[in-house]
Amino acid sequence: MQAARVTEILASARTREGVAFQFRRDPPGVLEVPALEDVLVAIHVGPAARVTCRRDGTRFSGTAVHGDIDIVPAQTPARWEMMDGNDTALVLGLPQRLVRVVANDCGLDAERLQIRNRFQVRDAELESLAYLMKREMEQGCRSGRLYLDGLALAMASRLVMRHSSAAGAAERAEGLSGHRLKKVLSFIEDRLGEDLSVEQIAAVAGMSASHVKAQFRKAVGIPVHQYVIQRRVERARTLMKEDGLSMAAIAQAAGFAHQSHMAMHMRRALGETPLAVKRRVAGGGAAR
Repeated sequence: MQAARVTEILASARTREGVAFQFRRDPPGVLEVPALEDVLVAIHVGPAARVTCRRDGTRFSGTAVHGDIDIVPAQTPARWEMMDGNDTALVLGLPQRLVRVVANDCGLDAERLQIRNRFQVRDAELESLAYLMKREMEQGCRSGRLYLDGLALAMASRLVMRHSSAAGAAERAEGLSGHRLKKVLSFIEDRLGEDLSVEQIAAVAGMSASHVKAQFRKAVGIPVHQYVIQRRVERARTLMKEDGLSMAAIAQAAGFAHQSHMAMHMRRALGETPLAVKRRVAGGGAAR
């Protein structure tokens, strides 16, 4: 008999505005998602993962890399199939009523507005907002509920203005996009624990070092070195959930030169020392 699929919920919460947040890891196999009242935004996190999805009469297939975004309109059932054990995602559900409020405030016809069905797209602004919400909820909403509600409204606004029937023609990505961008992001993710150089990344992209730096910033929204540091901080934070690893071992595995190097960047990115982060993540500090 085949073993049942077990989804690992790493964190979950819900805002006062009804925005649902879930950080989850799905095993290989099929996942049926019924039609929901919420618009779903799923952001892939971590190593590349091969997935297929059928929704709204269309079959999608591809390799999701860190930062790839799926947007599923409300009332749209979906059938996902995960090919490996790397499918880790930050999933947010925004109530349709919140999207309509934003549309009305923008002077749009909320009843006729349609959120687009997106598969593995890139949107640095939407990704940043999602991570701010994740961080705030994991820290127990210490900036106050109004801050979290504001982030939810900002996400709904971004969906309306960039991923709906009201959005203008999509901007044409230049240079580093599509398959080439996925290849670069996957290369970085697989080698976070190593001494990465811009020259190595440029070779993967098939560009000069100066050109890849400019094109990476256009495609992702931040410089390549800043992106690598962000991913190393998050990798270190994830490793802190495991028992028996010293801070020095975590720093090395995440690609930092030494423990104090990790501490410096973690304080800058998270506003906390590594020890404070370890205590919080080990205690499951997500808001409920």
